[in-house]
Amino acid sequence: MDSDPHIHDKIRQALGGEFTVQCVGSIVEAKQRLSVSPPDIVISEVVVGDESGLDLCRYVRANPLLRHLPIMLLTSMATLQDKVEGFQAGTDDYVVKPFDTYHLVARIKLLARIKRLERRTTV
Repeated sequence: MDSDPHIHDKIRQALGGEFTVQCVGSIVEAKQRLSVSPPDIVISEVVVGDESGLDLCRYVRANPLLRHLPIMLLTSMATLQDKVEGFQAGTDDYVVKPFDTYHLVARIKLLARIKRLERRTTV
């Protein structure tokens, strides 16, 4: 989730061959979409217009029906403090833009595998 349509296109190109990609442009729209049809993974920018991807992380982690979802912050916010705040908000991974497509796909697959293993051990 990113407010920049150019990033939506880049993510679709990077992931479209292996994943179904749904993009939204606001936190409000992301929350609505999550309540209707939760994805396999949530990818968000930290700054989404006037909204915060960190708030989206907290929302997902606080929701019992969604808290199992892997979350990745894909962002230009690159300081150590930014990363710490992201992890404190509940993200599972933090990737800084600009991103390498192969690295991004590898990180997404890793998150999916970790979450599958977590669900297997908590059942």
